[in-house]
Amino acid sequence: MPILEHDSNDVFEEPIKISVTEALSSLRLIKVNDQVRRLQTIIRDKTSSRSDFVFNADRLIRLVIEEGLNLLPYSTCQIETHSDIMCNGIRFDRGNCGVSIVRSGEAMEQGLRDCCRSIRIGKILIQSEDDTQQAKVFYAKLPPDIHRRKVLLMYPILSSGNTVLKAVDVLNEHSVPDHNIILLTLFCAPEGVHAVASKHPNIRILTSEVHENAPIYFGKKYFGTD
Repeated sequence: MPILEHDSNDVFEEPIKISVTEALSSLRLIKVNDQVRRLQTIIRDKTSSRSDFVFNADRLIRLVIEEGLNLLPYSTCQIETHSDIMCNGIRFDRGNCGVSIVRSGEAMEQGLRDCCRSIRIGKILIQSEDDTQQAKVFYAKLPPDIHRRKVLLMYPILSSGNTVLKAVDVLNEHSVPDHNIILLTLFCAPEGVHAVASKHPNIRILTSEVHENAPIYFGKKYFGTD
């Protein structure tokens, strides 16, 4: 399927191909051109300085956020231009919000605010227990009417899928239906895509790449804790 395959001159190993049925129902990739590949290269390169890493990560985040906004509902409208001419256009329907999975998901918050200045953003803090490695929710602060909103769930790296699945459980507990959730992520491992898509097939996943070698160090390097 074209949207899921990179050109044969990809600088990385051959990407994983997801089944057509699963891809159509769950997964979307942003358009991957040389500029996107360059951003991915800098993020993956262990010799990249933190300032270069953050700068280019923010650029890739913005591209994913912008494409994610295309998945939100809108209505047609008419506006009057400065030349007093009526013009047809569109506006986003009200009732959208963002939710970041702390901590790495917070890296995507500014990109969303840059695109939607007044959007509400909630947070879910999830950490793995040392003994069992099971994801556990430590904190959640969400808009009180989130059950009526479309949710842009932000988490840069989808690896095993455990953290995202736990965050989705929290949203479901707050009566958010799966079809109102759009997962925005920069890189996905196939294991994570399958984990989320198999349990929650109505959640849409938007990313820049599906590859076995997901940069799981993202959060530490972005926030300078590596």
